[in-house]
Amino acid sequence: MWSSKRTIAAGDTVIIWMTRDNLEPLTITPNAVLHNKFGVFPHDSLIGLPYGSKVRSSGPSNSGRRGESNTTGGFLYVLRPTPELWTLALPHRTQILYIADISFVVAHLGIGPGKRVVEAGTGSGSFSHSVARSVGKKGKLYTFEFHEQRAVKAQAEFEKHGLSTGVVKLQHRNVCKDGFGSDLEEREEVDAVFLDLPAPWEAVGWAGKVMRKDMVSRICCFSPCIEQVIRTVTALNDAGFSEITMFETLLRPMDVSSTPSLPSIDDVTARLKAAEVKREDKRLRQIAQNREREAKEALAKGSGEAGTKRKRGETRGEGDEAGGDSGEVEKKRAKTTTDADEGEAEMQVDGDPPAIPVISTTPITLSQVLASVSVPSVSPTPIPVLPSTSTPAPTTTPTPVPSSSRPPAGKISVSKALPEVRGHTSYLTFATLVPYAYAQKLKSNAAEVVQSSQETTNRNKAAEVAQNEEKGEGRVVSGPSAWSHATSAEPGEKAASASS
Repeated sequence: MWSSKRTIAAGDTVIIWMTRDNLEPLTITPNAVLHNKFGVFPHDSLIGLPYGSKVRSSGPSNSGRRGESNTTGGFLYVLRPTPELWTLALPHRTQILYIADISFVVAHLGIGPGKRVVEAGTGSGSFSHSVARSVGKKGKLYTFEFHEQRAVKAQAEFEKHGLSTGVVKLQHRNVCKDGFGSDLEEREEVDAVFLDLPAPWEAVGWAGKVMRKDMVSRICCFSPCIEQVIRTVTALNDAGFSEITMFETLLRPMDVSSTPSLPSIDDVTARLKAAEVKREDKRLRQIAQNREREAKEALAKGSGEAGTKRKRGETRGEGDEAGGDSGEVEKKRAKTTTDADEGEAEMQVDGDPPAIPVISTTPITLSQVLASVSVPSVSPTPIPVLPSTSTPAPTTTPTPVPSSSRPPAGKISVSKALPEVRGHTSYLTFATLVPYAYAQKLKSNAAEVVQSSQETTNRNKAAEVAQNEEKGEGRVVSGPSAWSHATSAEPGEKAASASS
């Protein structure tokens, strides 16, 4: 099949890989040139290159954005043909089978080297190429096509790919009406049958005639509709097939990507400790800011009380000069002042007497205020996240482990199933044909077992009768045996028996 050489030669069929979804078969012809959007590729430049080579364009291409010309040119890959690549690159004459269905059918039918396979419905030849590779040079593929033009094109491809010499035999024939030919029916050497027909139930009976009768053989019907499957299953049951099963092949793509390896436990512990240190430093800064704010508030409050007392003294002096009209007001002020003094006295019982601010013209700094105002000390609260936080937190971050002492971090390949599933193509109906000779042998064996058991029973009865006669017990005869015994006796014996 195709060329087995290492390098490309004139006349070889190659697969031009332009993109993942754009493949094209090409026959290498001297002095020919391949033009596409990726550039200009003379066939002469491909001759002598190893299969799988990456070839640069010898001229500008139109692979730039918005159809702009790319002066550097593009590139493509020249690959050796395989059945898988041919399925993706072949010219479609009909709906074809893809690798997912082909591989499943080949495995389930047990197609291997030296097998003989019948295919009804050649079509574009996708399944034919895969089966031809599976059966090898010692195997045989009999393929039948109803459409004459498709049969001619498929035959030309087989000859071009070197498959028509002895592996593949193509015939233009309507197998639903005419069967698979008297030649195959007489030999009965087919190991597997594959039917890719609009009405496979019409060819099931013909398929049973060409399949082997000395060993197990299998059949597969490729049908896109479930109604076809129902009629096919009915025909298989009527034709004597067994183990009928139906499958549907679906593809679920997997997204494979590489991610950095997970960090070590030492790295995670070091980062957690560094985070705890930063959190403790932040807490201490907040405490210091709260102390500073409280000191400023106390300073502002002390300055306000001093101004209020000075104002009260001035007001009291003016009241004394005013006379008797302000007597009640003075009493109320005196009472209010007394109540305030009592409240201050009560507040001074529990704590130290606050420092009385002195009104002075000299400026007061923040350090002087902090020294004069007593603020309750706040002790650090332990954080029960890590045991290290119960001790006084260090002010410096831990030194990281040098990267030179760590092994280089590798990558981990992970896979994830994509939500999309590539859709339904057709239903695959499989069945098994039990060999006729084997079934007949089973029947003959069963008959022999029954006959031998009857003979054994008769021998046992005869032995029992003989044993009874030896003991003198006589033989009890009844029924037809007694009549025959009486008629066979002599006249004298009859008279003696009568007198007795």
